[in-house]
Amino acid sequence: MTDLSNQTILITGASSGIGEAAVRELAAKGATLFIGARRTDRLEALAKELGDHVAWQALDVTDAASFAAFADAAEARFGRIDTLVNNAGIMPLSPLAACRVEDWRRMLDVNVMGVLNGIAAVLPRFIAQGSGHVVNVASVAAHNVYPTSAVYCGTKFAVWAISEGLRLEHNNIRATVISPGVVSTELGHDIADPSIQSALVEWRKGSLTPDAIARAIRFAVEQPDGVDVNEIVVRPVDTAL
Repeated sequence: MTDLSNQTILITGASSGIGEAAVRELAAKGATLFIGARRTDRLEALAKELGDHVAWQALDVTDAASFAAFADAAEARFGRIDTLVNNAGIMPLSPLAACRVEDWRRMLDVNVMGVLNGIAAVLPRFIAQGSGHVVNVASVAAHNVYPTSAVYCGTKFAVWAISEGLRLEHNNIRATVISPGVVSTELGHDIADPSIQSALVEWRKGSLTPDAIARAIRFAVEQPDGVDVNEIVVRPVDTAL
């Protein structure tokens, strides 16, 4: 397996949930990490806790210039970038009939354009150095459609397709999709409909914890040269979830 102490990894959405768990998991294996999110107080506290091999910068994944500056800062600090984990995402679920157009637009901006902005920020570097790895956190919603989740599922289908396109276009750049099932995180905190919010809380009983997904990310990143884990689907044992 690859020695992560020689790897510089960027992680978005690192202030909580799967992103924070991935930071902790990879830091424990010796990786150098550059982490981003909007809640900079959480990033600062996490970096301070984990030490000098973790640095941070404010990041708005919907802003291509912000993402480019994030990658530039990581390279300036640590010398190179080996892996990008595109983890940031939102899930304001609602039925299509509610016509919550602004929520739809935000999901597209964060979940799809956020991934594309990340790829744009690192891909020229990966091509120049002849290696690199993009890990995109999607969802089982990339494979199944659920009521109230049509737009969210659409964004995750898009993440899957973009990842597969990246894999096919570059023989020396790895592309991985991590598709979690139900995980106990803050995702969905911005759901406006109380009944949907309540159903999500109920659905999450018995769900995975974020460290389960962090271990899947580590497994993909640790693979030796020439091995590309294309997708990992991680679900709770309970088939109802």
